[in-house]
Amino acid sequence: MANADSRVLDALRESLKETERLRRQNRELRATESEPIAIVGTSCRFPGGVASPEELWTVLTEESDVLGDFPDDRGWDLANLFDDDPDAHGRSYVRRGGFLTGATEFDAAFFGISPREAVTLDPQHRLLLETAWEALERARIVPGTLHGTRTGVFAGIMAGTYGLRQRAIPGASGQDEWYLGIGSTCSVASGRIAYTLGLEGPALSVDTACSSSLVAIHLAAQSLRRGECTLALAGGVAVMATPAAFTEFSRQRGLAPDGRCKAFSDDADGTGWSEGVGLVVLERLSDA
Repeated sequence: MANADSRVLDALRESLKETERLRRQNRELRATESEPIAIVGTSCRFPGGVASPEELWTVLTEESDVLGDFPDDRGWDLANLFDDDPDAHGRSYVRRGGFLTGATEFDAAFFGISPREAVTLDPQHRLLLETAWEALERARIVPGTLHGTRTGVFAGIMAGTYGLRQRAIPGASGQDEWYLGIGSTCSVASGRIAYTLGLEGPALSVDTACSSSLVAIHLAAQSLRRGECTLALAGGVAVMATPAAFTEFSRQRGLAPDGRCKAFSDDADGTGWSEGVGLVVLERLSDA
């Protein structure tokens, strides 16, 4: 009888220990799920020549106007693009928007990319590479030191028209056809950053239209809290390789004639198109 009582007491003690362990584990999990996420670095490119967070802040505080005419460095048929008739096929009744300067420029050699391949890369891929590098430097992280780490990449990006445009150029789909396939595929954008920097965390390209960058940051925060990655690059990019967004929405009468969105205003009369790229470097607050 004494032995039986002893076994019962031992079982109760073990049960209490296990209960306390589970409670402690539950507290830790709940704390992890709600742990604040810190932004430790950022980089961006926006209309008006904005090439840094400091310049963006200046534009905001000075309430600068960054809208401009159609860009003249992308091969668009500017002489025939505008027409104030919404029914004009292949034309836009709007001629202003928020466009990036230097969107056609790229230092391919810096990233070990050949000139042939560089031409086939969607400008969105190029800008993500550049801003990823800059964001890490602004976080005081030497990009090369992240090789082999569980750093994640979460890139908001929508399918562009750059690849279609390149294929339409006579002779462009010959020896460069392989590059064209991966150069304009959205799913490759995040993996390209991970491959270039040797990152081994999650690499996701996210397309939820206008909310893509916010969803990418949300997923990055979740991944950090779950321990899937220890550091994360997150954000989004949008660059128009062709004026298709303007011509298509012109047919739908969906554009504001002056190119300006007037959200929540009684004067709202359509949308306006702009470009940009922005990335943040995220860490759990306890790590940052």
